[in-house]
Amino acid sequence: MAGMTDAAEAVARQLAGVDRLGVAFSGGVDSSVLLALAAGALGPANVVAILGVSPSLAADERAAAHAVAERIGVPLLELSTFEGDRPEYRANGPDRCFHCKDELFTRIDASIVAEHRLDAIAYGENADDVRRTDRPGSRAAAAHGVLTPLATAGLTKADVREVARSLDLPCADKPAAPCLASRIPHFLPVLPGKLSQIEQAEAALRRLGFADLRVRHHGDMARLEFPPADLPRAAAEPLRSRIHAAVTAAGFRYVTLDLAGLQSGAFTRAALDR
Repeated sequence: MAGMTDAAEAVARQLAGVDRLGVAFSGGVDSSVLLALAAGALGPANVVAILGVSPSLAADERAAAHAVAERIGVPLLELSTFEGDRPEYRANGPDRCFHCKDELFTRIDASIVAEHRLDAIAYGENADDVRRTDRPGSRAAAAHGVLTPLATAGLTKADVREVARSLDLPCADKPAAPCLASRIPHFLPVLPGKLSQIEQAEAALRRLGFADLRVRHHGDMARLEFPPADLPRAAAEPLRSRIHAAVTAAGFRYVTLDLAGLQSGAFTRAALDR
């Protein structure tokens, strides 16, 4: 496992020759560590965090991203993205993430690069991500020439978490938070109304004390995924009734608890394994 000093030096080597860098930023631990290490290597004034904003980004995640960028001391640029206007994205195939990332990297166009005098764009893929089969967004990054300093430096997810803790970043132990569209089964359309339902239900469940969760959208039914350790309290009173009320208030008719627990990337992996 790479220590803080080794990680910083490794990422600095990947950024050799870059004076000003734009980081495609989500506020998650990977992009936050990349942002912090880039700021350390180039200076905070020479790094810009670029946050894509659309209905697939939860309001809580947007606010958290601003807090992390402020903590690191790097300016944050919000950029509206319109992946929802793309038929391929709305169709919600296993390549949905490709079209989302392609939209983001297309929007970070020559005018953005010129305005902020950027030499390169980077994003927070790590070495573990490279080995996964359910990361079509990485193809979009490669097509646009986006740098992957963490992955190229060989930093795994565990390394990234260690660096985040060393830097005392508020997202150091934050659970993974993929976009809201990932809660919709593939080949069922991604629509703003569905994203809003998911966001409302998940926000309500976090207020009930669940930090790591997914609300999977199956039409009238919400399938809730929690880590196995959270299942007993989710199924017992008084939380059972509160969970039901919170999720039905978001527009679902039925609320189910998945006994398999939290399954990151379940829809995409299942589709790709067919």
